[in-house]
Amino acid sequence: MTPVALLFLAVSMSADAFAASISKGAELSKPRFRHALGIGLVFGIIEAMTPVLGWVAGKASQQYVEAWDHWVAFTLLSIIGLHMMHEGLKKEEKVAHRKQTLWLLILTATATSLDAMAVGASLAFIDVNIITTSLAIGLATTVMASMGTLLGHKLGKYVGHWAELVGGVVLIGIGVMVVVEHTGIIH
Repeated sequence: MTPVALLFLAVSMSADAFAASISKGAELSKPRFRHALGIGLVFGIIEAMTPVLGWVAGKASQQYVEAWDHWVAFTLLSIIGLHMMHEGLKKEEKVAHRKQTLWLLILTATATSLDAMAVGASLAFIDVNIITTSLAIGLATTVMASMGTLLGHKLGKYVGHWAELVGGVVLIGIGVMVVVEHTGIIH
């Protein structure tokens, strides 16, 4: 995976955390940088762990799907990308303000990182350094979730859905690149 593709992957994987952190920030009257960074770190750490878990599962099954692994990667990335785009297009419902607790934050971060686990599984089928990829995803998510929290009280729901739309398009693009590279369609 090229550094540019890695950057796009990391940013697209952080899109749902960015959208969720905007709503977290919208629930706060005036988030401080320290609080925003704490929220970003929770999202980033969980988002960095889940691709590794998916990668391990993917590696365990790799010998059974090696002949068509690029199609598996393409399919998983496309499904996740389409799901993200669908979520970005949905009309957002008004969310009641809830008390921010660490457990609720961890649950939200885990829910937004499930797609990263599936991406990790698909990355097991291509030549990728999962530690570098995972750290890039975690760092991008920490930055994006921290920014989303700080911006949330001003931007609210107006930006979150766009982040998911763009992230979905990028994931589908990476899936297409995997198929192109592995099938030799373009040399």
